[in-house]
Amino acid sequence: MSRDTEVVGDIHFSGTLDIEGLVRGNIVAQPGKDALVRVVDAGSVEGEIRAPAIMINGRVDGDVHAARHLELASKARVHGDVFYTLVEMAVGSEVNGRLMHVDGKEVDDRPERAPDPAVEIAEVGRDGAAETALAKG
Repeated sequence: MSRDTEVVGDIHFSGTLDIEGLVRGNIVAQPGKDALVRVVDAGSVEGEIRAPAIMINGRVDGDVHAARHLELASKARVHGDVFYTLVEMAVGSEVNGRLMHVDGKEVDDRPERAPDPAVEIAEVGRDGAAETALAKG
């Protein structure tokens, strides 16, 4: 999408998506497809990005979920949490949020159906021991 374009709404895609303008919505790669999102230096996203490969050199206001590879170039500004399997950060890039390493499968697996109303909750104490409880919805 060109530099003077503004998209309002979510984008679901496969292949390569280059963002040079503004996206006000989430960018989500189709599950099981090879996909790359590039946010260039003038590009901006106000929403979440979920894709196997993501390259950012612009601004993202939202969480970033990269199942395989995330590259943050020198002008990258991310205001949100970053979930990654492999990350490259250039000098000058910024993340104003948490950096969380995850298994690539965790990032790409989005439930196709409603979650089970019974949820297991684990709490880890200072000694590293986990206590679990089953919460019914």
